[in-house]
Formats: sequence, C-alpha cells, structure tokens
Amino acid sequence: MTGKMQAAIVEHFGKPLVLQEWDIPTPGPGQILVKTEACGVCHTDLHAASGDWPLKPTLPFIPGHEAIGRVVAVGAGVRLVKEGDRVGVPWLYSACGHCEYCLTAWETVCGKAEFGGYTKNGGFADYIVADPDYVAHIPEKLSSEQAAPLICAGITTYKGIKVSEARAGEWIVISGAGGLGHLAIQYAKAMGLKVCAVDIDDAKLALATTLGAELVVNAKQADAVEAVRKGTDGGAHGVLITAPSLGAFKQGVGMTRKRGTCVLVGLPPGDFPTPLFDVVANCITIRGSFVGNREDMAECLAFAAEGKVKADIELQPLSAINDVFNRLEHGKVAARVVLDFAKV
Repeated sequence: MTGKMQAAIVEHFGKPLVLQEWDIPTPGPGQILVKTEACGVCHTDLHAASGDWPLKPTLPFIPGHEAIGRVVAVGAGVRLVKEGDRVGVPWLYSACGHCEYCLTAWETVCGKAEFGGYTKNGGFADYIVADPDYVAHIPEKLSSEQAAPLICAGITTYKGIKVSEARAGEWIVISGAGGLGHLAIQYAKAMGLKVCAVDIDDAKLALATTLGAELVVNAKQADAVEAVRKGTDGGAHGVLITAPSLGAFKQGVGMTRKRGTCVLVGLPPGDFPTPLFDVVANCITIRGSFVGNREDMAECLAFAAEGKVKADIELQPLSAINDVFNRLEHGKVAARVVLDFAKV
C-alpha cells in the first residue's frame, strides 16, 4: 500500500506533538499493517512524550498503545491473522518468545520486549505496523471505540486484580477511581469481589457507587486508612493502587489486611517509605503489576463483550491531541479519551 497518512509525532521531549504527513509503512515478513479506527490516550503516552522515564523512546516517534483497527495488509509468512480482521495493537508490541519469562506466560517482562508507542511507532496515526503474534483479537460485540481503553487500562487493572489473589466474596480496595479505577471497579464486581473505592474526588466516588462499590472513602479525610479498616472489618484482602500518588501507596499498605496483597500499578516518580514492621508482622505482600499477557487480554475483552465492563469514554479527533495531553496533565480528564479516526 502506498500513499500518505496523518500522524501525531513527538519531535522533542516536553514539546507539543506535531501533526505531519508520513508515508504509509509497508509490513515486512511476519508483520501486518493495521488501519486505525480508534486509539485510546493513556497517561503513559504523556510520560513517553515528556521523556519522563529512564529508558527514553528514540526521537522522532509516534505514541499510542491502545489502537484498534482492521488489518489491511499482511507480510510474508503471516498465518495468525488475515486481511479484514479487527485487532488491537497494545503496549506489549512483541517479545522474544523463548526466554524464561515468555515460556511461563510472563512475556510482559521479557528483556527483549518492544512497546507500542514507545520503542515502536504507535496508534496516533492512520496506519500502524504490528506483530501478529501479539495483537489483541477484538470480539465482534465490542465497538473499536469501546475496546480501545481495554487493551491497556482494562488489561492493566484486570491483571492487577488477578495477582492480588483476592477471591470472590472478599474485599478489594481500588485506590484511584478515575481512568483505570472505574474499569477496575467493574472488573472486580464481575469477579465477585466486594469493592471499596478510594479517591480524593467526591464525583469519582459517586460514580464508583453507581458502578457497584459497597464502600467509598475520601483519601483526604484524616482517618481514611481507619475508615477502610473499619468498613472492611480489618482491611482489604487485596488493594489495587491505580492512583499516581505516593500518598496513595503509603495509605494502600495501611489498608491491606493481614496476609493480604497490595498491588502497585500507578507510576508516580520517586520512592515511597514502606512500614517494615507492619509489613513483616502482618505478613503483607507488596507486588508490582505491569499490564498483562495475551491470555489476560482475551479474558478482559470477554468480560466487556458480555456487557459486564464498559469504559467511560470521550471521543476526540487526532487533531485535538495536544489539548487532550494538556487536560490529562492537569487532571481534567474524568475517565478515558479515545481518538476517533472518523473525526476530523
């Protein structure tokens, strides 16, 4: 396929993205070309464009790792997908497939993993080259716009709940009830858990209640940890921290029940103090969780296809990306923004 495509490019870290025309890429052997229909905007995209993390993307690059679209061309040797299939190009763009992590379904921490919109050009463009071994397969019942946030925010929260090891009927705290948290609440309810939502925004806590949270706590109140411990009769079996706040991390450990697991998903800069005596004496597990594997992806999409999880989305055109980034940086995005490539 030849011609030009529109793309939002990071030319310099910390500067506005530049809308440019680039050549439509050609898929090589073992690759596919996807025509983008929708792409979610994630806080990670903002970190990528700002160069916030130690391993920085190579400039210039195209962000975006929540892209959904149709396969329009396949390279030599591709068998897993065909033209016309609807797929998602997620954060986990590819992995080596044969290291100890890949062989045990932990390809997310493969040392040779590539990441969409970071080490590989992503979905803020009309077309994307992708690895057919790692794309998400989108259920027919899900629209592209609804599916987009699920292949990052959805899988991240779903996996975090799974590794908390909280069982049906037990309590889980969802700390941060925004873009990730409102999905986490729905996944937790679908998995049979009792949910306590924690946030500093009463409007988000009100939404959490409508989504099924049995208990809501404003983290700004002086006794937020005690309120959770009292409301859950000793603390939650699992705690999932989606909020990018060091204060939330510290509170989360305090909200964890004896022998419970506190799962860290949010990525604020810096370190947080761990109350070692409490962690040791109460046999608490603190666990990091980073997106999910391909099985997790299929499961999290299946919940949504069955109508049990629905992202709260706001549609914007690609041309609005710098305004969206500005709002995201200042906490003015209520849930998830999805770039609609049918909009101009």
